[in-house]
Amino acid sequence: MNTDETDTGDRGDESRTSVGGADAERPGDRIAREISIAAPVERVWAVLTEPEHVGSWFGQGTPTPVDLRPGGIMQLDHGAYGQFPTTIVRVDPPHRFSYRWASAFPGEVATEGNSTLVEFTLTPEGDGTRLRVVETGFADLTIPEDRPGGSYESHSEGWSGQVENIRRYAERLAA
Repeated sequence: MNTDETDTGDRGDESRTSVGGADAERPGDRIAREISIAAPVERVWAVLTEPEHVGSWFGQGTPTPVDLRPGGIMQLDHGAYGQFPTTIVRVDPPHRFSYRWASAFPGEVATEGNSTLVEFTLTPEGDGTRLRVVETGFADLTIPEDRPGGSYESHSEGWSGQVENIRRYAERLAA
């Protein structure tokens, strides 16, 4: 299976940019990445949601506490950037998972007023999975100047690396 990353963010490339709706009117508010993963949907779901896996692709390599239900908390350990108690919004195994992330506010529980929404969509693709990650809500946030890690620019770059981390980790587990 070919592995590729598609940037569907706000760069003006019509073939890869969301057209119409609120996203088209709010540049710098939406980050989207897609990648093909040579692992079944169920394995990629486990990588995104199970404590022993989340800390390996996003974090310090240790299990991540996850209360996998809407309203539950998933504790992301972003090393020097801090601990982030994300609030789980949607759990639809094994195809959709989303959470709120207050990335500019380490230690604060994510709410609608201080966070972005991160949505994962998993679609079967042959023997593998097409993973799509979309993060929205930057335009509605006021990010403190001393916390640039919570910015659209920081996350846009960060998700490029994270989808590759997810791919490598899931494929290694599937082998």
